Amino acid sequence: MGLIKVIMYDSKPYDIESFNIVLEKINQEENKISFTYLETKLNKHTAILAKGYDVVCVFVNDTVDKDVIDILYENNIKVIALRCAGYNNVDVEYCFNKIHVLRVPSYSPNAVAEHTFAMLLTSIRRIHKAYIRTKDNNFSLSGLVGEDLFNKTIGIIGTGKIGKCMINIARGFGMNIKAYDKFIDPNLDVNYCSLEEIYKTCDIISLHCPLTNENRHMINKNTIDMMKKGVIILNTSRGGLINSNDLLEGIKSRKIGAACLDVYEEESDIFFTDKSGHILNDDTLARLITMPNVILTSHQAYLTKEALNNIANTTIENILNYQSVSTSQNEICYHCGNIENCKKNKKLKCF
Repeated sequence: MGLIKVIMYDSKPYDIESFNIVLEKINQEENKISFTYLETKLNKHTAILAKGYDVVCVFVNDTVDKDVIDILYENNIKVIALRCAGYNNVDVEYCFNKIHVLRVPSYSPNAVAEHTFAMLLTSIRRIHKAYIRTKDNNFSLSGLVGEDLFNKTIGIIGTGKIGKCMINIARGFGMNIKAYDKFIDPNLDVNYCSLEEIYKTCDIISLHCPLTNENRHMINKNTIDMMKKGVIILNTSRGGLINSNDLLEGIKSRKIGAACLDVYEEESDIFFTDKSGHILNDDTLARLITMPNVILTSHQAYLTKEALNNIANTTIENILNYQSVSTSQNEICYHCGNIENCKKNKKLKCF
């Protein structure tokens, strides 16, 4: 096996640092794999830059649609290596029989869950407001009255690895927990209920599910109308789960008490970049940011040293495994989302 040439799109300094550390260890004895880092995102205009490479490495805001896949396929790209768990930005079905898609299914569920609770605590205890005040020598407590988490009811939508971490943290705070998942985990000791019950009864609703055509805009005017007045909505999953305009109206009508968002549906041209010297063209995002009860971070929940190390290790391991044995346990199948499920289900012959 010769040197594997990988081109990484949408590279940031922290990506480059974490990948180079892993590459240095792997290539100590012989050069097995090399990375070229690009700041630009992958789209139909930049896909041609992958010509001459073996593997394309992408992140959440890269576009991997039919146009891009055709260009990559024509230029003999055999593998798309995602350095993330979600793959809603990839037309996996169109990749079938053309390009294999590998992902990082779990890099640090604790990081995302901890960030979610950090935003929640910041919001309900007004920590961000107190910080700004004291920096200006203002030590007044007026307007800083918060709420306890103890005995509040939290609805966790999605009980995968991140959802399970959320449940553990919520238990530590003495919260009442309700959960929903399309696929119930019989080994998880939690009160599973319907989405409708979560919407109607929970003080806090936290989203931890992948984005699909089925659940796009699951938080919308109709579901917001079901919710308790003053409900707090948390989203560290995918922006498309929430209809942002309906969320904004819910905040303005005082139905939604607070929103803590680490993702936004139209984030691809905004997040991960410095826009401090520019006027935002996205009016909905600009209005959300101005709301005093909205906390927004720019897809930061995963960003810990541990997570970056896990992403780099698993991404490179995926590529090396595929090149050596033409398969990977982290390969995505468009039928079921993961190649391991295909092997267990004899009715499906996905590969």
